[in-house]
Amino acid sequence: MATIEQPSEMAEPATSKRCYACFRPRHECYCDAVPQIDNRTQVLIVQHARERFHPFNTARMVHRALRNSQLLIGHPGELAGRLSLAPRAGLLYPEPDSLTLDAVPRDALPEQLVILDGTWHHAKTLLRDIPALRTLPRFQLTPQQPSRFRIRRQPNPLALSTVEAAVAALTACEPATVGLAELLNAFNVMVERQLSHPKVECRERHTKRRRPALGNVPAALLGSLDHVVVAYGESAQGGRGCDPNSLAPLYWVAERIGSGERLCCALAPMSPLSNAFLGHLALPAETFAGGATLGEFEDRWRAFVRPDDLLVAFNQSTPRLLSHVGHDPGRWLLLKSIDMQSPWPFDALDDDTLAAALPAGATCLPGRAGRRLAWTIAYVKYLNHL
Repeated sequence: MATIEQPSEMAEPATSKRCYACFRPRHECYCDAVPQIDNRTQVLIVQHARERFHPFNTARMVHRALRNSQLLIGHPGELAGRLSLAPRAGLLYPEPDSLTLDAVPRDALPEQLVILDGTWHHAKTLLRDIPALRTLPRFQLTPQQPSRFRIRRQPNPLALSTVEAAVAALTACEPATVGLAELLNAFNVMVERQLSHPKVECRERHTKRRRPALGNVPAALLGSLDHVVVAYGESAQGGRGCDPNSLAPLYWVAERIGSGERLCCALAPMSPLSNAFLGHLALPAETFAGGATLGEFEDRWRAFVRPDDLLVAFNQSTPRLLSHVGHDPGRWLLLKSIDMQSPWPFDALDDDTLAAALPAGATCLPGRAGRRLAWTIAYVKYLNHL
């Protein structure tokens, strides 16, 4: 899975460290309470992309616990091409014609249980837009008591969280499997800890209106991304107190999201690059052998960018590098200027904690710049689907 490095200007305060396995603050991490379960029935969790970074999403807990499980994350269109179903797969989906798992004969139980993860609206969207799911036999549970997931809004009192549904389903399919009660206990620990937090006292999750999530996301990022070009630039190492406006580009990567066209350009350095600095860039010295001149880079960049493109960067350091080739930095949209509350890990871009922030294979271009470009593109896509 791709990794991401953290820009120094966005260093995360020690008091706000977050565990990116469970997405809870480190002091509320429940990972140690999650058991390892040798389940016989394969559990395939199909998660809507908008659910991925929710701090109370329980699919992560299920996938972490069940050794025989798979977690697929994405939007319906891309998931349709990635879905791999077993011959005896079944969909856990409550509706009048669904079979009740408790009443199904042992030899008719599914060998692969598919669980849709997201809001009820997300689940219906996944089912509607992924044709293979609609062909599966459907199963349902018969909850005997309300869900204990009291920290998220539920469509009705008997609607279960993903972890509660997975535990109930596996209990019906393989009651002798060890560890299911411990998994449910880890879920209860997470809920009780959150309810004990002063900020959630007396909060009613079933009736409270949801706060709008769009913040001040520019309208240009909410429509088609066909003409959005995302870029990231590295500069040569400047000395202490160096004017950032004096730095010239050294390595430049960009991608047009709609078509997937990419530009990768290494420039000839003005002076030899130290091994330490090459390590910082995560690039070998050979990258810069025969590098482009500033004029050649300008020609390649101008040939790549079209008049109707929207140029996007994380912060001003990337477009500032283009002042050396006469390009207007004011044309850029800067993601750092977007003020919104979101579960996206915006404050932690280090390699150690954000491996989970990008889907596998997201990084296509080499070096630190390639990783940061991949992260920026992923963030643009996240905003686009709000």
